[in-house]
Amino acid sequence: MSRSKALQYYIVSRLLLAPLQLLTIITIVFLLLRATPGDPADAILGGRAPEAAKEELRKQLGLNFPLWLQYLNYLGSILRFDLGTSLMSRGQNVWDIIGQYFPATVELAVCSMAVALIVGIAVGTLSASRPGTYFDVGGRLFGIITYALPMFWAGMLLQLIFSVQLGWFPNSNRFPPNLPAPTPVTGLYTIDSLLGGNLTQFFTSLHHLALPSLTLGILLSGIFERIVRVNLKQTLQADYVEAARARGIGENKILASHALKNALIPVITVLGLTFASLLGGAILTEVTFSWPGLANRLYQAIADRDYPTVQGVLVFFGAIVVSASILIDILNAYVDPRIRY
Repeated sequence: MSRSKALQYYIVSRLLLAPLQLLTIITIVFLLLRATPGDPADAILGGRAPEAAKEELRKQLGLNFPLWLQYLNYLGSILRFDLGTSLMSRGQNVWDIIGQYFPATVELAVCSMAVALIVGIAVGTLSASRPGTYFDVGGRLFGIITYALPMFWAGMLLQLIFSVQLGWFPNSNRFPPNLPAPTPVTGLYTIDSLLGGNLTQFFTSLHHLALPSLTLGILLSGIFERIVRVNLKQTLQADYVEAARARGIGENKILASHALKNALIPVITVLGLTFASLLGGAILTEVTFSWPGLANRLYQAIADRDYPTVQGVLVFFGAIVVSASILIDILNAYVDPRIRY
């Protein structure tokens, strides 16, 4: 089988596997929510509400049906792209909640991933290109520490230092509440402010975005640092690199033109796994920095026992992770001819 046909077969197989992955996510989310203690009726009406009122509300929400019937009803809603309505936001559609809060999460996630890639690749390259030196030891320590640090602890520590003590960055919110926010076009404040030609709003948005994205990005960069360092060290010992040295090519040119390109291929694979970690870290980051994103809204919905919102947001996040995983797998298979399908 030719490589092009094998690649097509691989793409089709990954696409066919996606619905099963998403169904697994939907099932796990549904069962976990039903297994957690608490009653949505109590959360909505309060613990002192009459039992008859609670029972009537459970009937309205469909919680009085058997579990299997609730599951089938929910699957039917998903197939109709109906994520339901929030129990706590006055009947607001879950899709509207996603549309309202997701742009803030996208902005934070994109900036954090950019920081993670830049810092991780830079530190990993510096460490691998100078084995046995302080740079190598420092790179290893950087990878271990950033990978092990709890997000919430690091976030609060950086808030204390750079927001409270030094006053360099705001400690919460996406934009000053006393100033008009950029006119919404994409929902991304940095982009919308540029589209509106308002540089003051752009730099203000960037100022608020800096500390949360740097915190999350640096903590995720340890993953890329370790991958780049290990693979670059192996690549620098490969036969074709030794042949390049024998031809008199300088180390810097070997590193930039030969070794680094091949060492970065595994980073594409890790991107898929890191993307899931990014969404998980976004929840802690948004809560820590009071960032008004979808992950923070999910946290509030969990606290309120808002079943439809929690289910809808988690399924939405799951669909994003599955889609990103498929795209990265296909991209990795396309750029790396060593992969067998």
